[in-house]
Amino acid sequence: MDETPDSFDPGLLRYLKTLVTALTGVMIVGLVAVIYLLVIRLNADVPPLPSRIVLPEGVKAQAFTQGEGWFAVVTEDQRILIYGRDGATLLQEVAVIDAQ
Repeated sequence: MDETPDSFDPGLLRYLKTLVTALTGVMIVGLVAVIYLLVIRLNADVPPLPSRIVLPEGVKAQAFTQGEGWFAVVTEDQRILIYGRDGATLLQEVAVIDAQ
């Protein structure tokens, strides 16, 4: 077999073309899947608060997080309520000030 740069095996070139085409297809499908999952995740509803957290009357939760010994609830009226692990004991209330 001649090993000069001018001689190429047509079967090998066809094989490489098929591999590149398949890789391109897989990458396109993967990118579409990632975008689809991001859109679904970012449009998801906020999960409900645990039932043991008792908010004051008329207060609606906007966000929720938890630590080792506490729960924190960000309310729609711009407060952060920090509860003990029992969910009923209010440990601290922090007012969020708009910095604009």
